[in-house]
Amino acid sequence: MTVRVGTQSGVSRSDKQQGGFSLIGFLSTLTLLGAVGLLLVRAGPSVVEYWAIDKAVAAASMTADTPNELRQAFDKLAAAGFIDSIEGKDLKITGTGKEMEISFTYEKKIPLFGPASLLIDYRGGSVQAVP
Repeated sequence: MTVRVGTQSGVSRSDKQQGGFSLIGFLSTLTLLGAVGLLLVRAGPSVVEYWAIDKAVAAASMTADTPNELRQAFDKLAAAGFIDSIEGKDLKITGTGKEMEISFTYEKKIPLFGPASLLIDYRGGSVQAVP
């Protein structure tokens, strides 16, 4: 008498369709994610500093009535917020009192690797609202 143990269903493993990443697809995905990660790590602090500058301009515009007061207030806020890219003298201010319009522009060059770098043009401003 013969007993069969562990019989197969007749479909071999090579006949089944397999899914998933190929090695080339996996390496391409890792390379793309690495490049995006490098950009985020290098440019992230610059973007955070831009947001801090924008908030400092808005806060300074709420407390100042003259362009000189605004520049001094911005310099104090910039020193407290570790803002190094621009100073109060770099702000373009038109008008006086409650109708001051403030704008700023600056460039930030971020080294990536070797001779490659990223240049970002930042522009912003604030218009003080009349109550």
